[in-house]
Amino acid sequence: MTAPPPSKPLTHHDWETLIENFQSATGIEKWNSLDPPLSDHLLTSLLRKDLPLQLKFHLLIFLDEFSISIFPHKNLNRLIDSLKTVIQSPPDPVHITPLFKEQFMISVTSVVVCFSEDGNDIQTVTESLVEVLLTIINRPNFRSDRHTRAIACECLRELERSRPCLLSDVVGHLWSLCQNERTHASQSYILLFTMVIHNIVDKKLSVSILNTSLPMLPFNTPGCMNQEDFGSDSGLNTKELRRALAFLLEWPQVLTPCGMMEFVSMVIPVVVALELQPSMLRVQLFGMIHSYDPLLCHVVLAMFMRFIDAFDGQEGEVSSRLLLISREAHHYLVFRLLAIHWLLGFNQLVFSKQSRIEKNIENGNEACSTFYPSLFDPLALKALKLDLLASSSVLRLKSDSDYNSSSSDGDDGLVDTVKVFEQGLLAVSSFKWLPPGSTEIAIAFRTFHKFLIAGSSHSDSDPSTTRNLLDSMIFRTLQVMLVNMMLESRRLVPVVAAFVDRLVSCKKHSWFGERLLQKFDAHLLPKVKMDYKLVYCFPIFDRIAENQTIPPCGLLELLTNFMIFLVEKHGPDTIMKSWSQGSRALGICRTMLVHHHSSRLFLRLSRLLAFTCLYFPDLEVRDNSRTYLRMLVCIPGKKLRDILSLGGTMLGISPSSHQTSFFNVQSPRPSQRFKTFINLASCIHFERLTPLLVKQFWSLSLSSLVVSNSKPAYLGGIRDFEAPIEEKEFSDSSNSPVIPETGRTNQSHEPLRVMDSNIAEILNTLRKYFSCIPDFRYMAGLKVSISCSLRFESNTFNRMLGINNTATFQEEIDALPAIYATVLHFSSSAPYGSIPSYHIPFLLGEPHSKDHASQNASLSIVPLGKEDSGEEEKHRATVVIYLEPREPTPGIVDVHIETNAENGQIIQGQLQGITVGIEDMFLKAIVPSDIQEDARPQYNFDLFTALWEACGSSSSTGRETFQLKGGKGIAAISGTQSVKLLDVPANSLIQATERHLARFVVGVSGEPLIDAVWEGGIIQNVIWEDASPDATPVTNSDMGPLRLTYNNEEYEKGGIINSRQKNLGIFLVLIFLPPRFHLLFQMEVGDVSTLVRIRTDHWPSLAYIDDYLEALYLS
Repeated sequence: MTAPPPSKPLTHHDWETLIENFQSATGIEKWNSLDPPLSDHLLTSLLRKDLPLQLKFHLLIFLDEFSISIFPHKNLNRLIDSLKTVIQSPPDPVHITPLFKEQFMISVTSVVVCFSEDGNDIQTVTESLVEVLLTIINRPNFRSDRHTRAIACECLRELERSRPCLLSDVVGHLWSLCQNERTHASQSYILLFTMVIHNIVDKKLSVSILNTSLPMLPFNTPGCMNQEDFGSDSGLNTKELRRALAFLLEWPQVLTPCGMMEFVSMVIPVVVALELQPSMLRVQLFGMIHSYDPLLCHVVLAMFMRFIDAFDGQEGEVSSRLLLISREAHHYLVFRLLAIHWLLGFNQLVFSKQSRIEKNIENGNEACSTFYPSLFDPLALKALKLDLLASSSVLRLKSDSDYNSSSSDGDDGLVDTVKVFEQGLLAVSSFKWLPPGSTEIAIAFRTFHKFLIAGSSHSDSDPSTTRNLLDSMIFRTLQVMLVNMMLESRRLVPVVAAFVDRLVSCKKHSWFGERLLQKFDAHLLPKVKMDYKLVYCFPIFDRIAENQTIPPCGLLELLTNFMIFLVEKHGPDTIMKSWSQGSRALGICRTMLVHHHSSRLFLRLSRLLAFTCLYFPDLEVRDNSRTYLRMLVCIPGKKLRDILSLGGTMLGISPSSHQTSFFNVQSPRPSQRFKTFINLASCIHFERLTPLLVKQFWSLSLSSLVVSNSKPAYLGGIRDFEAPIEEKEFSDSSNSPVIPETGRTNQSHEPLRVMDSNIAEILNTLRKYFSCIPDFRYMAGLKVSISCSLRFESNTFNRMLGINNTATFQEEIDALPAIYATVLHFSSSAPYGSIPSYHIPFLLGEPHSKDHASQNASLSIVPLGKEDSGEEEKHRATVVIYLEPREPTPGIVDVHIETNAENGQIIQGQLQGITVGIEDMFLKAIVPSDIQEDARPQYNFDLFTALWEACGSSSSTGRETFQLKGGKGIAAISGTQSVKLLDVPANSLIQATERHLARFVVGVSGEPLIDAVWEGGIIQNVIWEDASPDATPVTNSDMGPLRLTYNNEEYEKGGIINSRQKNLGIFLVLIFLPPRFHLLFQMEVGDVSTLVRIRTDHWPSLAYIDDYLEALYLS
């Protein structure tokens, strides 16, 4: 752990660093360990005069933000003392300004409130703070500090809000201060007094607010707050409270709009609790509705909502004022929009009173005409006014109908919704010739929707019936308007189609959309003009073709005439136009085939398709129509619809995706035939081509066992190259460097070493070698490959897909199942990096005769030849998995398959995982590119010698580090060693070595061993040392059991005595373990046993080597 910073006062730079650390939540521990604590430093710095005033403001904000974490609640008394010191200090324009005093009060109040909300017992601290604030405000009409007194009142109000009735014992003094204050700080005094009165009424305290016998200072917490029954109904002093409220209602003129909002929000509950007449509020405050401030208007509307009966008869005045605000262009747009929002809610409230039944009001159409948007209103305001017009017309229509049912005066006052609708659209009449994406068009169709469904909510309890809505005049008018609109301006057809889609997609109003489509079929199709622009109407034709309630005869007749028109008008200049529009017409025919019964389509559609096959000029359109005609004639209706639906689903799109939709373009939808199989591994087999010698079912991982902050050498062996750091700086004000304890441990100084020429040559060899090893953190690392095979059983696969296969053997051979576009995804919890997926275009299933039972029955008769091997390759796919290990450790690679069956199903599932063994990590050592081919055996031998020396326990390479390829990373060698005795004859050991380790052998010594290996001819390009490894020959009389002497000196010198066997020679094996480790074997081969000396710079790999050597030589 780093040492704490110095105990001297923190400088300006220290405070800036500290604030940044706390805000970023980094490096906080070292500041919390200061002695004296950080809170003392903070209070001291606030009172220092050598620190700039701006920094003190930052410290106060820091105190407000992190008070809980830096201030123990027992030390809050010191904070209050510091506040007293600042308040009592004389004004200083440089160090202690009035603004600094005010911010200090605000921060301290915030800290106390935070601690009190956390449940800490800080009653004494609260009393001290209240006493300081009361002292400040107890100077009414003192003009020089009026703003400071206002801030003190606000602080007291926050304390009163957090602890209700805290100031109930001094409420009489507060009233007296309110009466005496005449500066602009009077608003704060009034609001403080109102807050106390509100809490007294809310808690029902029996307190005399006129009593000032109890002194204001010193302040003590009221005794009622410590009682268990605090807040119970103990009665109110109603007479005094009414008198106080009357006093408060005389002061609205001194309050700002924001202050008025807070004032009224506290006064309304008091009026309700005391059961006072709301008219007193109306008399005092209703005039604010004529102000030009939205907050004051909001105050009046809040009172209106709460005391609606008290404002009876003034609804018209409020509505007229809000409407006037929305019309006055000099107001801000947000104020005008807010007025319309208020009108929307206000009208619903007014009409819910059903006052029209009791007294006649103005004509309905004239009333609604006041809401018409003007021509030059902003579009946002037009949209809201049209919403208001739709809502008001429906509400007034209901009110008029109720009035008409109870009166015999006639229907002169009834509102004409159609007239209101048509006149309201005049404000956005330009939508008829503007582009489809214009805002005016969006507003117009939004208004259509509002007027259409305004009388029907989405609630299930809505009493309006569908029949009444469909027979309404507004719906009939809208039908005619939309038909004329599409005939006059075909560019608006996509917008109308989107409007119909919105209605059809709504569960409550889908009947509107269907009735509109029926209207279009009856009145639009006969009137459209036959020309090339008819294609603009295709989006609405698509909706008509999808609707099963509309007979397709009219649309088919129109499409037939359109095809005849395209054939007649075809020429050299219309080739692409004929192809495009003919293809789209066939798309509508396909939509009808999907959604209608064939019997309704057969006669007219077959004539259309036959005409297209014979006479249409485009070849592709003729072929498509011929295909549809054959399907219509030959395939039954239900199956035909399934085939066409499957075709659209397999392409990932809807059969009739309305791509011309105006408001939303549908994206391709995912396939619905996506199926996951749990037991997929029972029929699809994924296996290794070469089985492992050792099936490792465990893996050694020590990452979670590391206790120290620094990683072990084998985990953190690669690090960035950095210059040595001599010292670490904790603050700019430190006079002496402080060295952390961990630094002393990890940076122990080693005495200088004297290297001879042999050690220097070893280091040069290692430096050159490591410079060829890529640093996997910055470039692609070394990869290992695992070859596998994928196959699947035909019978099991068919049963899994639900295919009943009762074919004969020969038929089964001719109709084997296949899978297409197979993708294998690989993942592993072992550190193998990102594993790329593998793609297989096509794979044929294995026939039933390939089952194990049939194979075993025929092995004795039919030999396995090349033809059988070639036949078997047809049913297997070779897959290569490429791993980029970050650590040479065994593991399991999980395999996930996604493939396509012949019936269009997409199959996915988990296959059997592939086990990765330690032998999969074996690679040949990297040879630099400048080494010639004939010099590589000697280089590998020298590299083995250098690594053997570096991994030894008495290594002379010391703490050398070697730079990796790329120049950014360095690595160090931390070696370990082991020994393994194998009781295996020499011939068996040589054969196993030649079979599995031949490519890793770099040297063979000993004449008998060289002769045995040379005859095999498998191990080549190595160093052959003819000298016998034994200095003296061993006679047969000295034969005896092998003996190991665990003596360091003898072990290092290779002097372990084998007294009963003849040593044939030594194998030297060099294995590279990615990403940068090595495994070295020195195998002393005897005629009856072999001693394997093992050295490595990755000691966890020793956990797997024993099992590997036993499986290699002893199995």
